[in-house]
Amino acid sequence: MSDLDKELEQAVAAIDVPAPAARREPASPPPRRKGNVGLLIGLLVVSAAILSLLFFSFDKGSAYAKDVSDLLREKDKYSGSDRSVRVQGALVKGTLVRRDQPCEYRFQIKTKGDVLPVRYAQCIVPDTFRDMPGMDVMVTAEGKLDSAGNFEASNIFAKCPSKYEMKEMQKGGAKAPHVSQMAQAL
Repeated sequence: MSDLDKELEQAVAAIDVPAPAARREPASPPPRRKGNVGLLIGLLVVSAAILSLLFFSFDKGSAYAKDVSDLLREKDKYSGSDRSVRVQGALVKGTLVRRDQPCEYRFQIKTKGDVLPVRYAQCIVPDTFRDMPGMDVMVTAEGKLDSAGNFEASNIFAKCPSKYEMKEMQKGGAKAPHVSQMAQAL
């Protein structure tokens, strides 16, 4: 062995290296971050604000769906108010009339024997909104009831029969309401 190796051996022996100590567990858990609790509180506040906005503004923006009988029974509640209402019923045969100047449609809808006159002051109607012989056309009109009991519609929707209902109706000889008269002749 060389002198250098002996010196190194003596130096290592002179160093008192303690044996590795067992790892100590902390006395108390580390403090929790408050960011998660703050985030949760913030989300709850935002959720509550959105829900309250929906609930309190829902009354003014909602449209109540009624059939003709119910609307006429509650006529005092809805007539002359700013509240929009949806009314639905069957188109009374022969009452659909279009006027060109000013452009508007007038018709009547009924349920359970009660009839409601409707005025729709626009030129464009759905394709399925036709007075078809031998077929009941279900109509939903959205608008306001005036004090005289007439309904001023701002939107109208006509229910188109499903393809299964149409197959059954075609077996009986009925035509689809959205097919034009010219197409039916072909």
